Amino acid sequence: MSFCLDTYLQQSDNYEILASQAGFKDCARLIRFKAPGSRVIGITPIPIGVDSKKGTVLIPYTKPCYGTAVVELPVDMAEIEKIRTLNIK
Repeated sequence: MSFCLDTYLQQSDNYEILASQAGFKDCARLIRFKAPGSRVIGITPIPIGVDSKKGTVLIPYTKPCYGTAVVELPVDMAEIEKIRTLNIK
């Protein structure tokens, strides 16, 4: 998935905000709760939740002065499989 999230959120109605104006740790807990088996990627751990039934991913999105939000975005099943096959240590 390679696109500008800020532009996508401005131009599309095809997403859901599950939490807003929260701390990053609270958003990470929500992602782990809503999507059991979520993945953690990056050197600074970032949780990525996957909902295969709905075909969506849950990601934290931090915007300065607004805090962190959990955004649920629709993605192709191929992208979900890429997330699942990441070699995470």
